Amino acid sequence: MKKILYLSFYFEPDLCAGSFRNSPLARELARQVGPNDMVDVITTVPNRYSSFSAEAQQDEHAGNLRIRRIMLPSHKSGFIDQIKAFYHYYREVKNKIQYTEYDLVFASSSRLFTAYLGYRIASKRGIPLYLDIRDIFTDTLNDVIVNRLVKFLLLPVLRKIEAAVFNYAIHINLISAGFKEYFSKYAKPQYSYYTNGIDQEFIQSSTYEELLAPSPITITYAGNIGEGQGLHKIIPQAAKILGDQYHFKVIGDGGARKLLAAAIELEQVNNVSIEKPVKRAELLEIYKRSHYLFMHLNDYLAFEKVLPSKVFELGAFPRPVIAGVNGYARSFIQQHLSNVLLIQPANPDELVDKLRDYSYQIENRDHFIRSFNRKQINTEMAASIAGYL
Repeated sequence: MKKILYLSFYFEPDLCAGSFRNSPLARELARQVGPNDMVDVITTVPNRYSSFSAEAQQDEHAGNLRIRRIMLPSHKSGFIDQIKAFYHYYREVKNKIQYTEYDLVFASSSRLFTAYLGYRIASKRGIPLYLDIRDIFTDTLNDVIVNRLVKFLLLPVLRKIEAAVFNYAIHINLISAGFKEYFSKYAKPQYSYYTNGIDQEFIQSSTYEELLAPSPITITYAGNIGEGQGLHKIIPQAAKILGDQYHFKVIGDGGARKLLAAAIELEQVNNVSIEKPVKRAELLEIYKRSHYLFMHLNDYLAFEKVLPSKVFELGAFPRPVIAGVNGYARSFIQQHLSNVLLIQPANPDELVDKLRDYSYQIENRDHFIRSFNRKQINTEMAASIAGYL
């Protein structure tokens, strides 16, 4: 009997990219390994947004898949709160596995914390570590942290941890090929580039054009409202120029929600609404009644390497997409997506100009859907993970 320890801070029914990626991947991995083998997922009770909660069993069994969810102390999305939440997860995971033997550790990580936990467990036991890296944490912090002293003290420590983790791993999957150059200094691991993918529920048989109201023109953003998204730098300013013929609907929560609310108040606009996170079925109904779907990354150098999961979610839906991105995400969109209004991040004037010049149309992106179906990506990635048993 072989056992895989599967670490993901987020898992269904949580609402975030980490959950949407890891929930089906863990199930596919359990399907591919032998029926007498075990995939032991240790994750958290839904906690991505303080304004969203969902019922979930803390110990769930489904054949050779076990899912254990750790209850975290209540927290917001601030950096210190996230550290406290992860420390609790770290400690609880160590407690839960102390009497269990594993043959492989798999860790899916965006903030380095989960990758570090996987490294500590795998290196202490002398077993392989397979990492799924969804973001370059030190790169992001270098852009986001404004306090020079904090940056001077923190980043060297994190880079040392990062080097230890990545040099130990036997295999690293990079969710974006834009990370490739950064990871070239870590020569030991094998590398793969399994991206995020398109979930079945976003593949629509109809365009639902008849559901679009003639006025106002609705532009919908759904997801995290964080510093990384920088919505406060573009939505209120564009809304002011466009006027009441347009309505920006923002659905989500996060650490920069107050910044967005403050910018809306500063611009004195009433055509921007902020709504709480919703489940996917409800979100799909909102998308059907939206004229445009919006994604945006802040104008930081670190984000020029990333490939947001929103590219796949919005690209699968039959609506024009407004994408404020640069770097690898921009080139990926140019190569694979049609019917997209590409703009520079944090540039409300360009957003307004592109909208006014655009001749509205709806199309199904069938080729994109076939190329990036999450089920196929998970099948291939699970086989890659299982190959190390």
